[in-house]
Amino acid sequence: MSGIETTGVDACALPPAQDAAACALPGSAPVHPGRTWTGPGQQQRFGILRRAKSVAIVGASNNPARASYFVATYLLSSTAYDVYLVNPRESEILGQPVYASLADLPVVPDIVDVFRRHDDLPGVAQEAIDAGARTLWLQLGSWHEDAAAIAESAGLSVVMDRCIKIEHARFHGGLHLAGFDTGVISSRRQLLAR
Repeated sequence: MSGIETTGVDACALPPAQDAAACALPGSAPVHPGRTWTGPGQQQRFGILRRAKSVAIVGASNNPARASYFVATYLLSSTAYDVYLVNPRESEILGQPVYASLADLPVVPDIVDVFRRHDDLPGVAQEAIDAGARTLWLQLGSWHEDAAAIAESAGLSVVMDRCIKIEHARFHGGLHLAGFDTGVISSRRQLLAR
């Protein structure tokens, strides 16, 4: 044998759950133990996106390196949504007019997609309610249970820690591994011209 002592220990045993959170099975301890809110499932998110006609992006940026710019580009070019950009410090982004607040929009947005700091989220939730929105959507990395409670108590649907661009592309068959729509549906490796 190898000389390693294994008496009383199963050498093939899995590590305890707290050491293997990334590999956790359904029903095991949550990956984010401080989170108690449960968001809509896949079918509900699909329904939210399918019913929506307009999206307001709060915190839209004119900086191409920002996620809000990338999402706005995708929504404007690859969807039928009426997209409204909200940022009090900008007047135009991607050739579109930018509004100072949700209250300044010419329509009631179906979805308010939020790219703002954590501490600003409850205030944005209240603005979404005041504007008459149907859904508050907090982007990847944004999680604020108080903001969710504010929105849900007023009857809004809430999605947190999900990218609207990724979700839309995923549900509409356009998600490539890098997050881009390749336009090609094939199981064959693409040949590149030399």
